[in-house]
Amino acid sequence: MIGVGSEAPDFTLPDQFGEEVSLSNFRGKRVVISFHPLAWTSVCEEQVRDLESLHSELTELNAVALSISVDPVPTKRAWAKHMGVVKTPLLSDFWPHGETARAYGLFDEERGISGRAVVVVDEEGRVIYAREYPLREKPDMREVLEFLRSK
Repeated sequence: MIGVGSEAPDFTLPDQFGEEVSLSNFRGKRVVISFHPLAWTSVCEEQVRDLESLHSELTELNAVALSISVDPVPTKRAWAKHMGVVKTPLLSDFWPHGETARAYGLFDEERGISGRAVVVVDEEGRVIYAREYPLREKPDMREVLEFLRSK
């Protein structure tokens, strides 16, 4: 997994609406990148719902959340609609399959999915927080908020 202090690899991925989102477009803000394995799974749904519910708090901390998995855009769109997610971009790392997850050292070649992780990138594009979680464990976003508040 990518280490703290590394330059965050830039990426451009389509969101659930098919709009392209680039990490570099958020320079000057902190970016919470939340990787999850697959849509339509319970732990992934809880992880994304947490991001959505913390949107205002993240905004107050000059931060934005991006959620990434290898699911295609139509899946992301249907899943976002199902969950009522409208503020958090759900990015599709579908093609080339898992390229962004690979760049962050999180792609599971055997399963063809991303690992579960949270990476925080600072205003200049450097990784300031990186934590990988077991696939069945939901990241603790309160811990990430506390980290952001301390910086």
